[in-house]
Amino acid sequence: MKQLIKKYGHIWLMSYGLIYLPWFARLQENVGKPYHVIYSPLDDLIPFSEYFIVPYLMWFFYVGAAIVYFFFSSRDDYYRLCAFLFTGMTISLLVCTLFPNGTNFRPAINPQENIFCFAVAKLWSIDPCINVFPSIHVYNSIGVHIAVCHSKALQKKRTLVKASGILMVLICMSTMFLKQHSIVDVVGSLLMASVIYPIAYAPETMHRKKYAGESYNV
Repeated sequence: MKQLIKKYGHIWLMSYGLIYLPWFARLQENVGKPYHVIYSPLDDLIPFSEYFIVPYLMWFFYVGAAIVYFFFSSRDDYYRLCAFLFTGMTISLLVCTLFPNGTNFRPAINPQENIFCFAVAKLWSIDPCINVFPSIHVYNSIGVHIAVCHSKALQKKRTLVKASGILMVLICMSTMFLKQHSIVDVVGSLLMASVIYPIAYAPETMHRKKYAGESYNV
């Protein structure tokens, strides 16, 4: 038991779910209450496409697989990824709590048109268009790709890194093409990621530079 705790004791970070899930669920209950509409004229230039439901749903596997992979392969990468994700997710919840927000531009669709429309209709039925800024879908996708790019083990697998980058972009696009989020939500997530990134990864970067300098001097 002691060996398991020593080896996998970092699982304690997953207890964050006990904070995030109830908080998020409570915010989702605000359906019908007044909220600030998030909108940009650029949103009107982005057409609705039900086919983006595929990368949108792949987000759950993308984020989950990354956390599990780094949990077992690299404790340092796991801690940095979780620090990045959970910090941004908490900020997002705070924003939505103090500044209730949402969108109002979902188009009418026919669930019987094809399986993709059916999936979108199901998604919309369980996910109201509130608590959208900043987009967690976008932010977490960026976080996962950053973790992949920083992983020494995965840096050797260029195809995987490129695939991660492509999937990240498709997921970010899907939030807009499915009319789940405004482009404002996406930009907000990008800005939040740019602020949190140096906080979560700067210590690692400085350590690598110091190590490289010492190796060079030797």
